[in-house]
Amino acid sequence: MNDRHYKDYIQIGLNIMRYRKEQGLTQEQLADMTGYTRNHIQRVETANSKPSVGLILEVSKALRVPVEQLMKTKQ
Repeated sequence: MNDRHYKDYIQIGLNIMRYRKEQGLTQEQLADMTGYTRNHIQRVETANSKPSVGLILEVSKALRVPVEQLMKTKQ
């Protein structure tokens, strides 16, 4: 992925993974809760796919974590 925001996508993926694991959820469980596939969740967590706004909103709801926390990046 050649994108000027690639480092941000990495951080967003790590944030999703962190909150998912803190709640003891697997990628499959999060996928079931959000309507996305486990493969798509895995690709977002590893920054192999850009997270859509829809995915971020669904993950935020499923994990009960504010969108701002999922989007938090290092400056």
